[in-house]
Amino acid sequence: MRTQEFFLKTAPEGMYDITSTVRQCIRESGVRSGLCTVYCPHTTAGITINENADPDVQHDMLLGLREAFPDRHVFRHAEGNSHAHRKSSAMNPAQTILIEDGQPVLGTWQGIYFCEFDGPRSRRYFIKIMRDPD
Repeated sequence: MRTQEFFLKTAPEGMYDITSTVRQCIRESGVRSGLCTVYCPHTTAGITINENADPDVQHDMLLGLREAFPDRHVFRHAEGNSHAHRKSSAMNPAQTILIEDGQPVLGTWQGIYFCEFDGPRSRRYFIKIMRDPD
């Protein structure tokens, strides 16, 4: 299956629900059983799976990450975004989701998010669907 590329305009910081895009890619692929990888090729952004029922969870996640990885004047990275690199490493650049019966295997409250830590930016992410060998 071909890797698909998607684009996203982001705010300075945020979590963007991309679950419907992943579902659509799986549906269009025709894959009934396999794997879906969602990959972010940026060092100051990431992909995560978390609750999508209550938007306060996204707020709390970003607040917690700001507290855990603050911007500090002692950082040496010239671009001034070391805090965003640290958040990205903690969040991961990719997630792999199981596919069964043509659907992503997600919990009742789970969604897939693109996480921005150093925007605003024009970002991209990739989705790759792989069929189980017969």
